[in-house]
Amino acid sequence: MSGDFEAIVKYLKEKVLYSDEVVGKEKEKKQVLNLLRRTVVDGESNSMLLIGPQGAESSKLVNSVLKELEGLKDYIIVELHGLLHTDDRLALKSITFQLNLDNAVDGKVFGSFAENLAFLLACLRTGGKESSKSVIFILQAFDLFCAHHNQTLLYNLFDISQSAQTPICVLGLTCRINVIQLLEKRVKSRFSHRQMFLYAGSEETSDLDFALDRMAWYLELPPKCPVGITSKARDAWNLNVQELLKNKKFRAVTERMIGLELSEQILKNVLLKCLYSLTNTDQLLTVNQFEKELESLEKDEMVQVLQDLSALEICLIVAMQHHSDIYDNSPMNFEMVYTRYVKFAHKHSSMQNVQRPVVMKAFEHIEAIELIAMVNQQGSAKLQKEYQFFKLLVTPQQISEAIGKMQGLPTEIVQWWNSSLI
Repeated sequence: MSGDFEAIVKYLKEKVLYSDEVVGKEKEKKQVLNLLRRTVVDGESNSMLLIGPQGAESSKLVNSVLKELEGLKDYIIVELHGLLHTDDRLALKSITFQLNLDNAVDGKVFGSFAENLAFLLACLRTGGKESSKSVIFILQAFDLFCAHHNQTLLYNLFDISQSAQTPICVLGLTCRINVIQLLEKRVKSRFSHRQMFLYAGSEETSDLDFALDRMAWYLELPPKCPVGITSKARDAWNLNVQELLKNKKFRAVTERMIGLELSEQILKNVLLKCLYSLTNTDQLLTVNQFEKELESLEKDEMVQVLQDLSALEICLIVAMQHHSDIYDNSPMNFEMVYTRYVKFAHKHSSMQNVQRPVVMKAFEHIEAIELIAMVNQQGSAKLQKEYQFFKLLVTPQQISEAIGKMQGLPTEIVQWWNSSLI
């Protein structure tokens, strides 16, 4: 069974890592395919925005569509990313390289950006509209291209997509719902205003059923046994997976997980970690493994930051929260916090009386790790540090959880936090 087990785990890891299947997006996939087909086959220029959260798999959907286009007709794909191509010059250089026109340009920069781009596209023409080679532009993080100077790249791409020149299709992928509002008026007028909104999950099933179906697809072995896996081992593994997915406790864990974020990538990450936790002595997936991964997902990093603070810094955080409770979350300055801390320290003789400069240093450290933020008020920049106003960026629940987990914290501070306002 050891050999079978190792083969099963290896096969499933590769399946989770490299799967490019798109589920629950057949309608959207068909629309994108038809759009690209009209560009590649019929020579019709188009543009479209795919808008959805990070886990909506817009990139996977586009890649799946491009696979179906293979063999229809000769065309070129140009991929740009807003995080890499931070200005039009970098984008133009990448376009030149991907269109294999380095020799035609020969590293020279001539005319305006529009003329340069028009020249590059003109180089693709071998005759009329019907005989020109189609170009598909895929712009990842499309909203970042809106920050380019004068949006020249977008203007020219959309302008060419409306002309009878080389047939091109511009596909923009973004998670910004209001991305249209980021476009300049002249750019917006040349955009086709085709928008497709992608959502995590499926319209046909509930979020829980969708997540369980995806887990079943990733974890179950196919009827035809992969190399190195016997039918007996396959059936035993699939039986374990089916029992796990029917377990009420497991379904509750899955509901909590998708409550945090329903994302294909999150599901894959959890499944991978559970698969890597399997050993020769523990060869079955259990609810406890998924609960452990869920705890790491639910872990609040801000609570960990609060736990690492010193006793003095925790005192200042408590004083800030008390101030916020009393004055309805109004901003505070160092003097207000210091006064409240001194009042507390004087009431408890066991507390060390810390000098003011040390308290100021602790306050500055809290600001440096971004537990508080300065409030922009008129003339605040000219004020001394002690009188500049700040707001607290952590919640009472986070403070309470951190104080409950801190080891060796003086009892007086815990009682101060748990007590009524002092």
